[in-house]
Amino acid sequence: MGSICFGIDIGGTSVKLGLFTQEGELLDNWEIPTRKEDKGSFILQDVAASVEGKIKEKSLNKEDIVGIGIGVPGPVTEDGTVVQCVNLGWGTFNVANEMKALTGLETKVGNDANVAALGEMWQGGGKGYKNLIMVTLGTGVGGGVILDGNILTGSNGAAGEIGHITVSYDETESCNCTKHGCLEQFASATGIVKEAKRILEKSEEASVLRNVPALSAKAIFDAAKEGDALALRSVDQLGRYLGIALSHVSAVVDPQAFVIGGGVSKAGDMLTEVIRKHYEQNVMLALKGKEFKLALLGNDAGIYGSAKLILGK
Repeated sequence: MGSICFGIDIGGTSVKLGLFTQEGELLDNWEIPTRKEDKGSFILQDVAASVEGKIKEKSLNKEDIVGIGIGVPGPVTEDGTVVQCVNLGWGTFNVANEMKALTGLETKVGNDANVAALGEMWQGGGKGYKNLIMVTLGTGVGGGVILDGNILTGSNGAAGEIGHITVSYDETESCNCTKHGCLEQFASATGIVKEAKRILEKSEEASVLRNVPALSAKAIFDAAKEGDALALRSVDQLGRYLGIALSHVSAVVDPQAFVIGGGVSKAGDMLTEVIRKHYEQNVMLALKGKEFKLALLGNDAGIYGSAKLILGK
């Protein structure tokens, strides 16, 4: 079978686990619940037990296992220390050392958004690129920066937090991060809906959105695809905020491509094209012409990226 590894994505409700070959073939994947009681003290024990169970089930030889890669929802330093994962109840401790002690396997740990970016570079929408920015548009706005095939972590493990770039200086509502006017407030799934409602309130023009009982990002894009003027304006505003933010990011890291993922990315080419339009309008000449790609791995990006983390270049 050759060298194999485990890729693990620890989320707030479930832990996704994958068994991979060194070439990136997914041999098996499964999930276990995330037990958050007692400050998340059972999570790594449960993961270790699940890994050991899979080793027995597949009759694997530990000598053939390169190790374990783990993605977690919070900042992670280069040595595998988690700097508080509020969603899991964790304080500050070294996850890599603890998992190695539990399993005897080499372990590397990264932030979940960063490892998702690594996964998309390896086997997803960013395949063929070594320098890219992953943008995840979900309940929040996450980001991951890959430079020369490696995750950019920063000094506190917080590099790539593009959701907290300020894009509006007039916003009075607070972001979850306590700042005002963050990209996340406008470009997350909830932010898109909030902004569309503001546009609806300020205008009296007819729109199918006025008849949607529970407005969603999908409903807004669907209406825009049907040519609804107000929905198109809402989508264009979203593209403007994202285009401006990504032009700032590009000026710092000069990537080859942007990979757009998360639930909102299901809007497809309409989303990437409106971001591209505003990006091109707001970026300097030397940074024009970047590729805008849709993520391909969906919810599996984290396990792919975690596997790549332990495999290295």
